Amino acid sequence: MKRVGILGDIGSGKSYVAKCFGYPVFNADKEVAKIYDKEKKIFFKLKKILPKYIISFPIKKSEIMNAILGNKNNLERVIKIIHIEVRKKMYLFLKKNKNKKIVILDIPLLLENKINKKNDVLIFVDANKINIMKRLKKRKNFNLKLLNKFRKAQLPLDYKKHLSQFVVKNNFTKNSVKKDINFILNKIL
Repeated sequence: MKRVGILGDIGSGKSYVAKCFGYPVFNADKEVAKIYDKEKKIFFKLKKILPKYIISFPIKKSEIMNAILGNKNNLERVIKIIHIEVRKKMYLFLKKNKNKKIVILDIPLLLENKINKKNDVLIFVDANKINIMKRLKKRKNFNLKLLNKFRKAQLPLDYKKHLSQFVVKNNFTKNSVKKDINFILNKIL
């Protein structure tokens, strides 16, 4: 099984590109949403360290956002608890899909949390900064301060791009992405 890690800026279209490969995708953001919604033990852990912010179960995204904005150390606290759980979910996903030719890892902090392996194929999704901001501003819970905090938790984009074996240029049209993906699949299969 080949593991393909998708890297790029917040809002660059990593999840869209991951889906376009047509192979099983582990989407860490979706897993986090499920954890907030279904995992009561995570609620209790977060409530213990952030009692002022985490009020009720299921955990509301707004409570997490307020906690992160309320104290500069809270993002790190949340990440510590959530990423252990996300990692467990990823191992289950990999076990379930061990017979697939390729699996796609759509994990925003793949490199930062040292989840990647030496033989992983890394793909950087490159998108125009202006287009990214336009798209992010359309999101329901858009908050520039929060976006900047998340960006600070990530490695520099130039570094991620440099480590990647391939770059997918995302100008937010299906054709350009598909062409790059077909090229990559021909190279790695």
